[in-house]
Amino acid sequence: MKDIELKVEGMTCNHCTMTVKRAVMSVEGVDSAEVSLETGLVKIKAQDGVSEEEIKRAIESAGYRVGD
Repeated sequence: MKDIELKVEGMTCNHCTMTVKRAVMSVEGVDSAEVSLETGLVKIKAQDGVSEEEIKRAIESAGYRVGD
């Protein structure tokens, strides 16, 4: 199990946070995702085999940008 924290840009409302959470949870091996509109952070708990790049692609395909 590993913890991943990503900064997501473009979220403006609770609907945005739910969309990002759904995108993250759609990645196989992700156990949980906590999305904060206030900080723009997504805190993820995932299995060791899950790649951060795969999660970033899922978020970006939902229409949001992952910051550095």
